[in-house]
Amino acid sequence: MSRPSPLPRPPDELRRLEEVWESPRGWRAITAVNNTRIGLLYLGTALLFLLLGGGLGLVIRAQLAVPGNTLVGPDTYNQVFTMHGSVMMFLFAVPVVEAMGVYLLPAMLGARDLPFPRLNAYAFWAYAIGGLAFFASLFAGRAPDGGWFMYPPLTSGRFAPGLGADFWLLGIGFIEISAIAGAIELIVGILRTRAPGMSLGRMPIFAWVMLAMGGMVIFAFPPLILGTLLLELERAFGWPFFIAQHGGDPLLWQHLFWFFGHPDVYIIFLPAAGMVSMIVASMARTPLVGYRWVVGGILGMAGLSFALWVHHMFAAGLSVHSMHVFSAASMVIVIPSAIQVFAWLATLRRGRVRLATPMLFLLGFFFIFTIGGLTGVMLAVVPFDWQAHDTHFVVAHLHYVLIGGMLFPLFAGFYYWAPTASGRTLSDRLGRWVCGLLFTGVHVTFLPMHLTGLLGMPRRVYTYPSGLGLEWPNLVSSLGSVLIAAGVALFLVDVGRHLRVADKIDVNPWDAGTLEWLPLGRYGARSIPLVESREPLWDRPSLRDEVDRGEHYLPGTATGRRETLVTNWANARPEYVAILPGSGWPPVLAAVGTAAFFLLLTVQLPGAAIVGGVLALAMILVWAWGTDQGPGAGPVEVGHGAWLPTYVTGRLAHSWWAMMVVIAVLGTTFVSLVFSYAYLGLVGPGDWPPAVAKRPSGHWPAMAAAAWLGSAWLVAGASRALAVGATGRFRVRLGLGLGLVLLATALDGASQWRAGLTPDRHAYEATVATFVGVQAVTAAAVLILALYTLARSWRGLLDRARRVTLDNTMLLWQYAVAQGVLALGVVHLLPWILG
Repeated sequence: MSRPSPLPRPPDELRRLEEVWESPRGWRAITAVNNTRIGLLYLGTALLFLLLGGGLGLVIRAQLAVPGNTLVGPDTYNQVFTMHGSVMMFLFAVPVVEAMGVYLLPAMLGARDLPFPRLNAYAFWAYAIGGLAFFASLFAGRAPDGGWFMYPPLTSGRFAPGLGADFWLLGIGFIEISAIAGAIELIVGILRTRAPGMSLGRMPIFAWVMLAMGGMVIFAFPPLILGTLLLELERAFGWPFFIAQHGGDPLLWQHLFWFFGHPDVYIIFLPAAGMVSMIVASMARTPLVGYRWVVGGILGMAGLSFALWVHHMFAAGLSVHSMHVFSAASMVIVIPSAIQVFAWLATLRRGRVRLATPMLFLLGFFFIFTIGGLTGVMLAVVPFDWQAHDTHFVVAHLHYVLIGGMLFPLFAGFYYWAPTASGRTLSDRLGRWVCGLLFTGVHVTFLPMHLTGLLGMPRRVYTYPSGLGLEWPNLVSSLGSVLIAAGVALFLVDVGRHLRVADKIDVNPWDAGTLEWLPLGRYGARSIPLVESREPLWDRPSLRDEVDRGEHYLPGTATGRRETLVTNWANARPEYVAILPGSGWPPVLAAVGTAAFFLLLTVQLPGAAIVGGVLALAMILVWAWGTDQGPGAGPVEVGHGAWLPTYVTGRLAHSWWAMMVVIAVLGTTFVSLVFSYAYLGLVGPGDWPPAVAKRPSGHWPAMAAAAWLGSAWLVAGASRALAVGATGRFRVRLGLGLGLVLLATALDGASQWRAGLTPDRHAYEATVATFVGVQAVTAAAVLILALYTLARSWRGLLDRARRVTLDNTMLLWQYAVAQGVLALGVVHLLPWILG
């Protein structure tokens, strides 16, 4: 790829670019969708939840400061404890690292924005509205009290009546859907909107970790979503997935929860580690040592994290062989972690380190995270874990890992990247005080907990008797929590005094080498640069001025709308210009409808919940309708004589990539259901299926499978008809194929109903009913997309050239067929094969 030569730009080019990217002001500011606005809102909301969750932590420490304390009663303490963990894990830790990605990645990649701005806005507003409503349940006396892990049977309807557990199950469930939406945005943005020349080998480390994090969210969150669905079905309708007397097993929840829970620790840690890699190189003023090794370590940690979930279940009575395997895996993951640590230390050794506030936070991170890692290795040893399990030793380990591994790098990132928002740094003097208070507070709070844990103090207890040697360590821990709170409060004072969001930023106080330090406006960089190295601002100092003069790609608005370049996923060669949607109400209203749907279901108002769901669906379709603009007038000039199309189809389209990620989410959810079916069949008492369960005769599933396969053949024929311009034949085949989808779904459900399926009688029947329900929901999604596709065809918005909508519908359709046939095989053939 040749470097473009500078050419004179039209005199009004910059003015037109600024007008196109102008953000709404006043009360309409909430309709903004650009990444800088949404990213800052994300960060601010996540910090709010840090304060709320931290306040609950202070209540916990105040209660445990002295033995026999009556500050709060046991019921209130259980709610506070549950909400503290849930808020910190689900409403702060994961959203805040996604927020950093949303805010930083477009500028770091040289893009104008992420590829789906309205999806990004929807994800934020769903998270903010739903999270605040979930937290408010604490003040209504309906907060969950079963712990942030929600283990059944203590959270079943029998032992946890009321709506508290339902608020957790439905509230956390849709907040995770918001996280998945954000992950889709980040994955496609990193793979398809990098600056020309920024191949995979030239991506900043932070982009690599966010790509890994997005992939982990896609595969780790669906098992928990399925688990929350199963537990809510048990609570609402009596389907006994976790009741041993009816063929269920409460350990199934632990498997589903920790298959999410342990990768979640690395979902939180990896972005923080990426920030460390970026800041270390900048503070040392030298490229990161061992770039390829660090990337390999990131991918290794991401993969191995999925092999460690039983690390949390050593005391659950599993086989000795399986515990040995997972114990070894828990130790092996130290290797990719160590690769990154050695790379950081080597970079600091090779460079000339500047001891600014970000670097001080990183030094604190090295020390605190090392302690957390060492205690993690101790807990990976099964006999030791048996002794320390469910004690304050585990609490101390968890907080050393999360605070040292995430919070300190995050605060380093705040102090490092603050100038990209305000044009000036935060206070170095106050920052040192913040760092000192947090560092001291962490050790004073959590170091004594190792001792109380070894002395036998269980976690999750609201008080303890005197005379056990627990008095002074608990008092010291409670005093230390005040230091942590003081550090966070001082940080907020610093932000309030020095951070002012500006429209135009042209500073690089750290002399960093990556693209987020180019001169930035609300549209990102004035032009999208050609990247020739990993640290382009170091290797080509003139790049800042060239970009700001509009001498690189897409210096203005080629179509009169918001745009960004879409490049090849591997070598970042430009492929087309993506037209991006602007501000609007649909994402906000869709988020309101989504939150209303889940929360109104929780309080048992199904009619109102359906209205909220219809609103959400309608708004999503409204914003999708205007997104597909079609080929337009053809290729446009993107600068320096280069011409690119503004519309592509098939695998080139970034929406195709997004649909593939959605299918990965659906597939992981389905595989988790298959795992649940197989697990209950293998470990459950009695026969599987039980004698009381009646299965449909063989011709019913055979007809359903034939209908599914027939629908796939018809939709493929519809695609071929559209390709040759036979619009009538296309509509007929698509309609007939949709009819077969509905027939297959009806045959499957009707056959089970005729056979006398009773989901509340046995876990087998409950699981079979879930298979039918999941397939019905998938079929409903196909129905909606197919009708949407037909509507666009009738309006003349779908033809042989303008077919992205059909391409995406076909992808989901083909997946639904594969899932439907596999589900029929699992339910009807697997018991016969095993029997």
